[in-house]
Amino acid sequence: MVANRDTARRCMRSHRNWRIAWICGLVLCLGILIAPLAGLTAAPPIEASSEPDIQTSNTIRVSTNLVTVPVSVTNPEGQSVPDLDIGDFTLEEDGKAEVISKLTEAGQSSLQIALLFDLSGSINPRFEFALQAATRFLEKVWKPGDRISIISFSSQPAVSLHASEALPEALQKLRELKPTNGATAFFDAVVLSAQTLRRSAAPETRQAAIALSDGEDNESRCSVQEAAREVQRSDTVFYSINPGGASIRLNTISLKGQQIMESLAAETGGTAFLSDKAANLDGIFSRIVAELRAQYLLSYYSSNPRLDGKFRRITVSMPRNPDLRVRARQGYYAVRK
Repeated sequence: MVANRDTARRCMRSHRNWRIAWICGLVLCLGILIAPLAGLTAAPPIEASSEPDIQTSNTIRVSTNLVTVPVSVTNPEGQSVPDLDIGDFTLEEDGKAEVISKLTEAGQSSLQIALLFDLSGSINPRFEFALQAATRFLEKVWKPGDRISIISFSSQPAVSLHASEALPEALQKLRELKPTNGATAFFDAVVLSAQTLRRSAAPETRQAAIALSDGEDNESRCSVQEAAREVQRSDTVFYSINPGGASIRLNTISLKGQQIMESLAAETGGTAFLSDKAANLDGIFSRIVAELRAQYLLSYYSSNPRLDGKFRRITVSMPRNPDLRVRARQGYYAVRK
């Protein structure tokens, strides 16, 4: 009986092994038959192309080499010129013509404002004048949808208000500022304002930094070159109002501070003003507001795809209207944003 049971078990194992082998063979045969058919229907893998997309009227490209250029256009009388179209502008990058892909009409894009308020000892005697100027400026320039940041600084900068859409909140923050007898970290404040704007700005918005300062830096860790680089990286137009008045020309340090602010303004398409008279403020504010509200925003995809960190020089002109004055940023740094 034991022998018979052992024989039965061996038979069952043999039958089970044969059945497994038969199933494996069937699967192998099916695989051989199906493989050629799969090759007929399978789509080849899609490889990423390093070549730029070809843009058509119905195509929107998302690219890291999109460059936006705020442009102010005025007539010989200094008045802003409206109703221009994309064909009125030509744009070159490092001497090479670029195709302008989009023009956002004047006043159609929202505005991000960074107000740089100097609290240092050199401004202390003119603090109330500067505070009055800042308040009147915000009341004049702000409109719904705009955002305001306030960067206050003395020996170091601080963000007193970040990207607020509420004008009353911004005016309250200004009233809370107090003058100091400290040193002036102007370049550090410019860097912080540019970084604040760059981090909070949505695509195709306009950024403007307005400095109420004499520009007399004696404390910054950053250099003027680093300040200029950060302003360019953030696509920001730089304006300044120096409350020192004509007396700055009697002091070499004061004169250098004004020259630095004039250079930052020229490189970004802004303007540097100099006035210590309240009667002049409304005229200054009206000019800045008119320029900001009349700015065109040109967008183009750089034909140079390398993000090598180098400075690319931009030239914007209007060959059809040579009598008009064009102010635009002079270039940008090719870095990933």
